[in-house]
Formats: sequence, C-alpha cells, structure tokens
Amino acid sequence: MLTEMRIQNFKAWRETGIIRLAPITVFFGANSAGKTSLLQFLLLLKQTAESPDRRRVLHLGDLYSLVDLGNFKDITFKHSLERKLEFSLSWNLPKPYSYRDLTGTSNNLFWSQVNFRAVIGTDVKGTPTLDSFAYELSDTEDDAPVSVEMRQSRNSAKRYSMKATNYRLKRAVGRAWELPVPVRFYGFPDIATIYYQNAAFVSDLTLQLERQLRQLYYLGPLREEPSRTYTWSGEIPEHVGTRGERSIEAILASADRKIVPRKRATGLLFPAMISKWLTRLSLLAEFNPKEIAKDRKEYEVSVKTRGSDTTVLLPDVGFGVSQVLPVVVECFYAPANSTVIIEQPELHLHPRVQSELADLFIEAIRAREDNQDRNMQFIIESHSEHFLRRIQRRVAEGEITPEDIAIYYCEPGANGAQLRELPVDLYGEISGWPDEFFGDEFGDLAARLEAASKREQAAHA
Repeated sequence: MLTEMRIQNFKAWRETGIIRLAPITVFFGANSAGKTSLLQFLLLLKQTAESPDRRRVLHLGDLYSLVDLGNFKDITFKHSLERKLEFSLSWNLPKPYSYRDLTGTSNNLFWSQVNFRAVIGTDVKGTPTLDSFAYELSDTEDDAPVSVEMRQSRNSAKRYSMKATNYRLKRAVGRAWELPVPVRFYGFPDIATIYYQNAAFVSDLTLQLERQLRQLYYLGPLREEPSRTYTWSGEIPEHVGTRGERSIEAILASADRKIVPRKRATGLLFPAMISKWLTRLSLLAEFNPKEIAKDRKEYEVSVKTRGSDTTVLLPDVGFGVSQVLPVVVECFYAPANSTVIIEQPELHLHPRVQSELADLFIEAIRAREDNQDRNMQFIIESHSEHFLRRIQRRVAEGEITPEDIAIYYCEPGANGAQLRELPVDLYGEISGWPDEFFGDEFGDLAARLEAASKREQAAHA
C-alpha cells in the first residue's frame, strides 16, 4: 500500500510537501486547483513502468496511454525546462523481504517499507534525462535504513555511479568502470549485479516498484453508457477499465468468488455482493446478468427498480445506475493489495447515494477473500459534501479511525497550487476548514432570509 508521496515542479505544483496516503485518501478543491494533476502523476509513473521502451525515462503519453501530458516542458512548473522534476513515493510491502549477503561484506538486509525518490531533468533537446534515483529500505526496527542510489556521472550523461549507505557494496574484480544508463526512471541496469558481488537485491527493488505501479488502477469520471447486450468469451479482465467498460465481464468472470465484507461476517458470492450494494444505494431492487441463450457468448443485464414489479434491461433505468456500477464492481474486483484511483465517484448520483458511497469504500478496505485481508486502497477526487459528511460520521461512530482516512483540500496559490491536509479527530470533527469549502452556505441562507423579508415588506407597503 502507498503511504506517502511528494512532488516538485509538476504542472501546477511547485511543491506538494509530503502527502500522507491512507487506505481512503480524498482530494477536494475548486476546479483547476491541481487535484487531477496529482492523480495524473501516479498514472504517468504507471504507464512508464508498463511501456515496452526500457530506455525512455518517462512515457508522457500518446493516444493509447492512460494520460497524454504532451512533452516535458508541458509538465514542468511554469513550463520551465530550467526546473527539474523531483518526486518521492513510499509504500509498505505485503510481506517483509530479506536478503543475505553471501560475501560477508555487510549485514543481511531486511525491509518491509520502501521509499523511492528520483530527479529528472532534460538534455539540450528537451528530452527527459535521469539525474538520479534512490531506494531507501527500512523496517519496524530501530536499525538505520539502507539506501542504494544511482547518479549521473559528471563526465558523461550516459554513465552512472552507484553507491549505498549503511551497506557496503563489494566490487567485482576487474569491474572498476561506471555503469550504463538505468532502466526508465527507476531501474538498475542488469549489469549492476555483475559489477557488484552483493547487489543482487537491487533487481528485486526494481521489481517491487514495478509491482506497486502495476497495482494502480484508474476509473475516470466519464463512464460508458450501458448496452442492451454484452459479449463475454470467458476472458478474465484485469479490472473494469478506465471507463468501466468491462464491468459486466468482471461480474461474469467472478461468479464463483466469495467476498467477506469484514472479519467474522458471512461471505457473499461476487454477483450477490454487487446486487447487495446496488440495493443498499437505493438504485435497484434486483440486478441479474444472464446468458441470453445456452452456449452463447451474449449476455444481458435485467434489473428491477425499487417499488416496481417490471423487469427491464439496464439501459431502461436511470443513468446513475450505469455510472455507479463500475465503482461498486471495482471496489471488490480489483486484485488484493491494489490502489484504485477514482475521479468523481459521485457523478450523476442523488445526495443520499453520494453519502452511501462512503460506506462502500469503508467496507471495501475491510473486505476479505480466501481468508486474507484484501488490503485495498482508494485515492479519490471528489466534490461531494455528502460523501465527506458520511466519512466524518463513521469516524465519530468508531467505524473507522482517523488513520484510515486522509482528506486534502487543493487551492491555487501565488507560487503554485497549495495542498492542505484537513485533520479529522476521533469525533469526526475537521479542523482548519477553508473558507467557503463547499460554497457559502450561511451566506446564501442569510441572503435568502433578507430577500424574503424585503419582499414581504414590499407586499404590505
């Protein structure tokens, strides 16, 4: 699970400061305040890690990528190539990792937490180049963390030095020269484990970062409209898709999976879990994906709305159902230990349903499968006051702890976008509310009462 992030000189952000990432992290703020840029940054890292081009420092995007951010000048703060993109990302491993130094040069390594940081500049052509990157490894003990760093040589842009702190790297005999360029923005070149006799663990660090980035899933605010029929040939989708276009396939592929909402609760088969939540959200009374005919690859989704005896197809009910369905499915379908990024889950939903979405995410971070915690994380961009109020209520009721959530407010500033964490105490109270956080509610009330009073006086004049 991601635990911290920090970004410098990215789009509207001169400096975000350290962003604590909780199981449920929510970004609020005005339009064009920089919220989306924070999500785009994580997607930029993901699509770079998944790019087949190992030599490209950053994959800034194209027609087929998660985000298309233009060129390096487009993503730097104030579009200045004089500035370097700097960032760090921290996460906890699902299981602790250990490495034994067989050379006896250093102590054996043991870590359960990783902090990665990188600095990226450009060459004379404006192409991104990697200045340096480093991994810092730590655990819950008091031992000093171990770090391993690669830094660009002063003599050649295509040569790098490698060093470690609190760990002694042992050079292989006859391998005194510098290393070639790293892989993308984070990877030690394969030859590093040949140059150093006790550096085999650096390959695992590269894999750990790639695994963390590949476990990022994104669901955008514009979701696909429902269809009358769906085709499914038995393929198991990785997730519901950026527009929720594979939600029905995901349900069909998970027919035998059992999700336990929390410890000591009764588990539900996956389709029943989805149906349960659509009912709880007061959107449907029945939800049934079914095969149109035996031995066919075509399916339809029949539904029944509350208070109705008529069964209809999914496109024949309110638009909000189809828009929230991918959110519900992704909460329980994405693989365990994933981080799911969702933009505006409340879009097209009634205020009461927006409130219930908070309970959906709370149940999703507690859910279990195959006798294991699913250990899910959600990073959400939202504009919903009702969603936030329900979170506050659940904290006050003790359903979740303040450590389970992180709430941020983004706002424009003279020196770039500003990010403010809004601490929530044990009673659900938020300190440091920004002015007009959700509009000037009391100002509108006062103005309405004043206007009503004037109209009444005019009517009796």
